[in-house]
Amino acid sequence: MLPTIINAVTKSNTPELQSASKWPTRPFSTVVAGTGSHVPERVLTNADLEKMVDTSDQWITERTGMKERHIVAPEESASDLAVVACQKALVEAKVKPDELDLIIVGTVTGDMAFPSTACILQQRLGAPHAAALDVSAGCTGFIYALSIARQFIASGTYRIALVVGVEVLSKITDWTDRSTCVLFGDGAGAAVLKADPVSEKGILATYMAADGGGGGHLYMPAGGSRLPASVETVQQRLHTLKMDGNATFKVAVRSMADAVRHLLRQTGLEPDDIKLLIPHQANLRIIDATAKLLKFPSERVFVNIAKYGNTSSATTIIALDEARKAGLVHTGDVVMLVAFGAGLTWGGVVIRL
Repeated sequence: MLPTIINAVTKSNTPELQSASKWPTRPFSTVVAGTGSHVPERVLTNADLEKMVDTSDQWITERTGMKERHIVAPEESASDLAVVACQKALVEAKVKPDELDLIIVGTVTGDMAFPSTACILQQRLGAPHAAALDVSAGCTGFIYALSIARQFIASGTYRIALVVGVEVLSKITDWTDRSTCVLFGDGAGAAVLKADPVSEKGILATYMAADGGGGGHLYMPAGGSRLPASVETVQQRLHTLKMDGNATFKVAVRSMADAVRHLLRQTGLEPDDIKLLIPHQANLRIIDATAKLLKFPSERVFVNIAKYGNTSSATTIIALDEARKAGLVHTGDVVMLVAFGAGLTWGGVVIRL
């Protein structure tokens, strides 16, 4: 066991990294070498929701911008979606699973409380040398996970990391609550990060923030040590997410704008330097209000909420993968991802592709 652990930490196929005996003289660039995404086959439309709760396509569209969302089959789990997204990202990055040093998964709907979904992915992908952990930061989960992975790569500790955002929110949605059941969908996205000692590309800056005082705006009451599963918690639907929509809206706009401003100050970039802003896809009105507050032109704000709804930690990486595959951004372009989520948490990342 010990030799395996030592090899996982010290192995490197890159001569420049092997020569770094202690710490690098400058932080290694953390390059996004590949991305992938995956959503379930089943599509739940607004028309379908009209048959389930007292709502309408017009009401949902006007208030959220959503038209449909993808929902897992009963037997599908978070790791089922994540495996497919990861395999796509690994192929694009030309990385074999056994080359991975680190796997970090942002999720609040993992396969089970423990082991972590990252450990389940490690086994399913065949990545025996990778350390593995989950990050619970709500919808900011992918950005938190990306920020953590970057630190390990920039310091020279690890060479290749796989970062995932995945949610199966349909499993914790109260389908009798019309204020929340119209919002959420399932999906996964993944990014492969590589250390590069000379590239000017890669992650330029990250930002993470939190305010635990706002935890009551978005949470799931039962299932943890405070309210373990019981007949009563199930009957009272306490194993489903609860949200104060009005409070969340106000915090969302303020926090995402804060993340954008912080990242611009940190990098010295101007809004015109950002080719594409990719905000968390929680609500079209939140996205529009944030862009308006920042005076950011709508044509450079990526939106795909109509197709997927809110997939929580997966929204920003699904959007980044979709934007890259659609040719909306190219090598050398600078993109910014920002999100907010349960916790409350918020943050962002700036990447030169």
